[in-house]
Amino acid sequence: MTHRLAALGRGSLISRSAQLSLLMLVAAAIPLQEALAAELIMFSQRGCPWCIRWHKEIGPLYPASPEGRYAPLREVDIRDSVPGIQLKKPVTITPTFVLVDNGNEVGRVTGYPGDEFFWELLAEILPESFEGTWSSKKAAEKPDSSTPPHAAKRP
Repeated sequence: MTHRLAALGRGSLISRSAQLSLLMLVAAAIPLQEALAAELIMFSQRGCPWCIRWHKEIGPLYPASPEGRYAPLREVDIRDSVPGIQLKKPVTITPTFVLVDNGNEVGRVTGYPGDEFFWELLAEILPESFEGTWSSKKAAEKPDSSTPPHAAKRP
């Protein structure tokens, strides 16, 4: 009986080892997959008043917005390099928002002009195929378009 329990224990260890190996392979593949997806990189620095204002006015809304689902935000310090990302030119102002797709810069918004203009400037750098609920381009095409969801928080 003890021999069977010992064999069962060894089988469980092998099974756990195989599970752990599989989990490690999946975990290793996730960063590669994320690097190939669209993302918005926010270059910031400690004490930047415009970065703080962005976090207060846009930060809570961005992840749930269509733009945030299309290009999740990753914040990095302006002094840090971002491996695997090819920028068109160096970032020198905070905040700077760089839209990246497949590891390449697609566009950028330099500075934070306030909540109203941020969404419009972001819409200008999103690809034509982006199907958000609102963008400055769509609003210009359809004068009867609904109020942007980002404006709903304003009195």
